[in-house]
Amino acid sequence: MTLLHVRDHGGDGPELVLLHGAGRSHADWDAVAGELTAGHRVLALDLPGHGRSPDLSPWTMPAAVRGIAGTLAAHGVTAPVMVGTSLGGLAAVEYARAHDDVVRAAVNLDGFWWGRPGEYPGAERVGELLRAATGVVAPPEYIEDEVAHAARYGIPADRAEAAARAAARPIPGGGWQTLPERPAAQQMFDELDRLGALGVTSWLAGVTRPLLLVQAGRPHGPMPVAGWFAELTERFARGLAAELAELARVRPTISVARVEAGHAMVLETPEAVATLIAGFVRDLPA
Repeated sequence: MTLLHVRDHGGDGPELVLLHGAGRSHADWDAVAGELTAGHRVLALDLPGHGRSPDLSPWTMPAAVRGIAGTLAAHGVTAPVMVGTSLGGLAAVEYARAHDDVVRAAVNLDGFWWGRPGEYPGAERVGELLRAATGVVAPPEYIEDEVAHAARYGIPADRAEAAARAAARPIPGGGWQTLPERPAAQQMFDELDRLGALGVTSWLAGVTRPLLLVQAGRPHGPMPVAGWFAELTERFARGLAAELAELARVRPTISVARVEAGHAMVLETPEAVATLIAGFVRDLPA
């Protein structure tokens, strides 16, 4: 089995495995990992086709989970808490489902797709826009544009630049190949559609390990956005919050929290995210 790229941050204590979002890399976690190594062993992975990990064809969630499993076994990880943001949050939960004999728990940081088909009109338009923007060849100024965009969310320039460079590959002529490349990116979004079509409650049925489900407190961040998108994200945030609250009420293994940041919370507020993760792990059964 081909192994995924890992950054082993070291540390002693409970094992934490950090998984990034779509089109991102392990580097998104650097600031959070630095807050966690004092009391945990921390590893951050590049998901298949992302960062420095090999491609996966076809890109499916079960195959990605198998790649994660082989990689963790090679690094001697035996009882991890899986932590993911966005796509990585879905992967963390799916890993806990598939490996409930060894996984202690999973943390999903705003890793929720856009509900069941037709539940949130306009969501399909977001999927189309994401598909069009992922896996493309970007111009030479791509990194500078990413840093400028991140600044609007209060993300420091050095953190934003390191994360942007780790998530793309330079190509001859000065441009950048965003990752995963286009065929895998389209398959990845097909998988998100498949899982999202279940709805959060049905998707989480059958997951027995403790879960911490975290929602972003700012649905669309500080930037002005198109009216249709602002309305959609606010409506989705209200619906998701109600669904998560009901899950926490009826399922004792599920905890729900909120971080006052946008979807990129691991880059925006790494200290708050690290504190939340550490507290959840501290309270897990031995």
